[in-house]
Amino acid sequence: MFISLATYVHHLDPFVIQFTETFGIRWYGLAYVAGFFCAFLLIRWFVKLGASELKEELVGDFVTVVALLGTMLGGRLGYMLLYNFGELAANPLSFFDFLGGGMSSHGGIAGMCIVAWCYSRYQKISWLGLGDNLVVVAPLGVFFGRLANFVNGELYGRTTSHSWAMKFPDELNELVDAPGGGRDWAFPTAMLRDLAEKGQGAIPGLVEKFDHAVSAATASGYNAHFAAVELITEVSRENETFRALLGEILTPRHPSQLYEAVVEGLLPFVILLAIRLKWKNLFHGMLTGIFFIVYAVGRIIVENFREPDAESIMGLTRGQFYSTFMIGIGIAFLAFALWKKQRTRVG
Repeated sequence: MFISLATYVHHLDPFVIQFTETFGIRWYGLAYVAGFFCAFLLIRWFVKLGASELKEELVGDFVTVVALLGTMLGGRLGYMLLYNFGELAANPLSFFDFLGGGMSSHGGIAGMCIVAWCYSRYQKISWLGLGDNLVVVAPLGVFFGRLANFVNGELYGRTTSHSWAMKFPDELNELVDAPGGGRDWAFPTAMLRDLAEKGQGAIPGLVEKFDHAVSAATASGYNAHFAAVELITEVSRENETFRALLGEILTPRHPSQLYEAVVEGLLPFVILLAIRLKWKNLFHGMLTGIFFIVYAVGRIIVENFREPDAESIMGLTRGQFYSTFMIGIGIAFLAFALWKKQRTRVG
């Protein structure tokens, strides 16, 4: 017998420890730390196995440089260029709003490739050999990141009637086409106030808190609807009765973040690690090519279950569109590896 999750309303707290309303240790941040720590351990292991030209004492420096310059800056720049270029053009300083969210896995992958190339030139070792070990551990970072997306309740899936569907309060921020043209909130602020009135019995004074949050946001120039959603979401995390009321207006959706964690992260990691351990001295670039292809195919498939968070390109979601280029790049890496036939030389 299967237990239906279709009535489950997401209410996980994005903070591990919260010091103020906006500051604390977040699961999203810990996901990055976990990914970088695993990368350090695995790459050091590969060095000991003789599957890398990198010296063991340089592993920490290499992972740190890739983490900060490649993954963080590359991921942020990729998001702004590929998904939010309008805001970047209007306000270039928005790039530095890391706490506001917005990271691109495609940008992070590109950033890692560039930084690894620079590092290999500096250390006078094979870029493709260095990259082959990096792409084995990179999917673990994707895995942890997608789990953090789920904890945050963001990047949720398309609507579905499956029994494992879930409801995500972040849906309250969705925009839809308005009858008279333009875009409007799928759940108007007035509708959220009505919800607050229904919740008065479980949470006395909720309407007053709602009105105060909206008026304070308006006075400070902050979007009043976002402030209303923040309050509704916070209250739903703390009160089960109100969470049930919220669930009545939300839509059951695919928990696509979990699909992505497995298909884009865990599965490529298992495949690439098995190949790395079975054939420790493959031609340089083989693993990199396999990673690009496996990740891209997985991303293209799983995007069919994810609610698009940007306008499509040629009928494809942006994730699918950008991933098609990764397949071509992966094939090019494989062809180059078979042509050069360069192997790791340790010592």
